[in-house]
Amino acid sequence: MVPWIMESTRPRVDAVDLLRGVVMVLMLLDHTREFVHRDAPLFDAANLSRTTTALFLTRWVTHFCAPIFVFLAGTGAALQRSRGKTPAELSRFLVTRGMWLVVLEFTVVRLGIAFDLDYGPFPGMMQVIWAIGVAMILLAAFVQLPTWAAGSAGVGIIALHNLLDVWQVQGWAGPGTPAPDAAAATWMVLHQPGFIVVLGAPMLVAYPLLPWIGVMLAGYALGSAYTWEPGTRQRFLVGLGAAMVVAFLVLRATNLYGNPAPWARQASAAFTVLSFINTSKYPPSLLFLLMTLGPALLALAWLERTPRGAAGRVLTTFGRVPLFYYVLQWFVAHGMGLGLSLAAGKPAGHLFGFPGGTPPAPGGGFGLGVTYLAWIAGIAITYPLCRRFAAVKQRRKQWWLSYL
Repeated sequence: MVPWIMESTRPRVDAVDLLRGVVMVLMLLDHTREFVHRDAPLFDAANLSRTTTALFLTRWVTHFCAPIFVFLAGTGAALQRSRGKTPAELSRFLVTRGMWLVVLEFTVVRLGIAFDLDYGPFPGMMQVIWAIGVAMILLAAFVQLPTWAAGSAGVGIIALHNLLDVWQVQGWAGPGTPAPDAAAATWMVLHQPGFIVVLGAPMLVAYPLLPWIGVMLAGYALGSAYTWEPGTRQRFLVGLGAAMVVAFLVLRATNLYGNPAPWARQASAAFTVLSFINTSKYPPSLLFLLMTLGPALLALAWLERTPRGAAGRVLTTFGRVPLFYYVLQWFVAHGMGLGLSLAAGKPAGHLFGFPGGTPPAPGGGFGLGVTYLAWIAGIAITYPLCRRFAAVKQRRKQWWLSYL
């Protein structure tokens, strides 16, 4: 364990790292599916008109990754504050780390996604690391204010941003169509996913910033609970998490507010349940965030009280090196898809360039069984590398390691 963590604080910090590790391992499942599964380039696994129950749930369980990842990034900033960083020091760190994350998104992460260096047709995507980076830069201002200011802003954004769904602009729709103007592109970067045009090339805004900023601010505010007495903190986490789950169930059941698409009765009971839990991630709706972050708070309380087994120690290791793991898993997932396709003599051309830009040739890709086996192999590949890097971070205190 890192030396500056006092013995009495280890369970609370381990719970954060363990939960982060869980969602990061699930993240690898999602990205492995994207590069290995035969249908990933063809349709959204959450599309009820084309999916199967197993495929839908494989996609749905990974919905917990991004919101918890972003939320705990905010909590991690609060933990740094509680360990003695001054507001000025923390602000400087958040600004520089945020800028570094944005650079990584369009360089190393892009390479892991595309496996090519041709920026002309595909300069990159504004994904979760981009959103975390920009949110960190904005969080740098909030650490100068009382914690309640960040919490109020975060909760307000999460609760109210769906009121903005009525404003829709036209994004870039393909070759021969006009690029959105500056105002439309700005709106898309803030709240509407789709394609904008940057320096003549299309760029996908996958993670519009506004709701993710709210998630990080809320995570930062919740971090103050980790200065409380453990019993008080755990009761608070359970109460708040349960309230969020109940709010999700009530709002979703009534279709009153909080998600662009209502749920509807389907041809089977199983698909009716899938419709109920099929909430919008792009951008993350209020109901999507209640559905994912409510259970996350319950998990934090439970994990803090639960003894660590071997699996817990492995997952905690992943959670202690989140950026290193995030970058690594793109290359592992993509390499797994490419290697399996080449080994099986299957078409692999669709695995280069913009994801989904080229449909696979007939016979390309694999089924869910192979996808899950590839995911397990990916965990086995990434774990020793993450364990080695975590040990390096523990032994050495160079400033640059905090940026990895």
